[in-house]
Amino acid sequence: MIDPLEKTHSTASESIKAVAIYEAIKGIGALLGAVALWWWHTNLEHWLTTATKSWQHTFGQLLAPQIDSAVLIAQQASKNWSVFLLLIFAYASLRFLEAYGLWRDKTWAYWFGVLGYGVFIPIEVYYLVISPFDWFKLGILILNILIVVVVYRNMKRKGLI
Repeated sequence: MIDPLEKTHSTASESIKAVAIYEAIKGIGALLGAVALWWWHTNLEHWLTTATKSWQHTFGQLLAPQIDSAVLIAQQASKNWSVFLLLIFAYASLRFLEAYGLWRDKTWAYWFGVLGYGVFIPIEVYYLVISPFDWFKLGILILNILIVVVVYRNMKRKGLI
């Protein structure tokens, strides 16, 4: 007999909730980046130089290629900061939308997640192979594969595939 107090809708598994939290954190990070760009876009070169020197003083060459890449992106963003702000807000909105959908156990969010992460795996493998070895890129690849596996397994559990 079904308990009438029991929830009548399915709930997301703990692993899917972890993916949802990860998505929300990415959205928050993007918004923090947008705020930083908006605040510092007029004096970005000075801020980037100061932040880079501070990072190198504290951490040495740890994540140096990623820092250099972020600096180049920020320099480009400062030239068209209003367009970049819109792109960042759009990206953050997608992350929050996916986080909400996964947390609420929505079918569309499962498909959005597995396709959204799965499409980048071949690209990440390609760049990992053609570039000098990078632990950070390997970690991102492994994390993305793990997320695809988690979402895929939950899709199978729900009978979506």
